[in-house]
Amino acid sequence: MPRYVRAFIPGGTFFFTVTLLERRRNLLTEHVDLLRRCFVDVRRAKPFEIDAIVVLPDHLHCIWTLPPGDADFSSRWRAIKASFSSRIESGEPLSARRQKKGERGIWQRRFWEHAIRDEADFDRHVDYIHFNPVKHGYVANVVDWPHSSFHRHVRRGVCSPDWGDATSIENMDLD
Repeated sequence: MPRYVRAFIPGGTFFFTVTLLERRRNLLTEHVDLLRRCFVDVRRAKPFEIDAIVVLPDHLHCIWTLPPGDADFSSRWRAIKASFSSRIESGEPLSARRQKKGERGIWQRRFWEHAIRDEADFDRHVDYIHFNPVKHGYVANVVDWPHSSFHRHVRRGVCSPDWGDATSIENMDLD
């Protein structure tokens, strides 16, 4: 059985990618209000800050900052995924292994995390998050995707509403 080495940085800031098992499903945007409630419930029990987030039909990206002295993002993800899965109607195809373990077939078991190193790394990942709906062809302009913290950043004056439109794309370093 693989043993994954996760970053242990109490109070750290992390970029995550979390993906549905079946990439052709649109569960996350179809049930975005439910997903939001799951985040709220978990944050109430185990606080963390969501610095940036985008929810796409089959995956999401986000940046979290954990409280000082706390490095446990894995249990938070486990709780979010379990809460969401328990509230979605069952009926998805299940492998024999998932059936044996009593698991749902909604999420990929793992998630990808990256410890944010510095302010430039943070800014690059926020840009990546906000630009992701354009990258995947869901919208032509960042502002047109409703399931993103981009709108919160615009309200706070962090971003201009036209950030990420066709005229500004060539100036971005998103790789």
